[in-house]
Amino acid sequence: MVRRECQECKKEFNTKPSQLKLGFGKYCSMGCSRQAQKTGKFVLCYTCEKPTWKTPKDLKKSKSGYFFCGKSCQTLWRNKKYTGKNHPNWQGGEFSYHRIMKEHNISAECKECGMSNKKVLVIHHVDHNRKNNTIANLMWLCRNCHYLIHNGKTF
Repeated sequence: MVRRECQECKKEFNTKPSQLKLGFGKYCSMGCSRQAQKTGKFVLCYTCEKPTWKTPKDLKKSKSGYFFCGKSCQTLWRNKKYTGKNHPNWQGGEFSYHRIMKEHNISAECKECGMSNKKVLVIHHVDHNRKNNTIANLMWLCRNCHYLIHNGKTF
């Protein structure tokens, strides 16, 4: 038996001279052998900065140049990047009044009768122009009050 140092973990181990002739006997265990065969590197997750292992194929394949530890971190990044005008399905913001009401923390209840059941609430444009989405032009109404306002039966 020949005493040798493992090329991966630097531990001393015994190997047969016949194994050395064949080019084997470089690693003390199968675990060290597999570890030495790995290619790639650790990169930091773009969202949470946790180190994650990426193969050379993964490193080359990234279109954005960012790497993520999992789908949840990638989705968080994508949801921040592709919102509003940056989203591929953006239609000019004409129908974004629900988001506007939510961003301004306007409580979802009818301004006329006070109903707060979200299943029957709609957003009414005061000047009847659906493209005018200023906060002063929007208000919550139940379907009944909305119908009455549009048909000239005001309160």
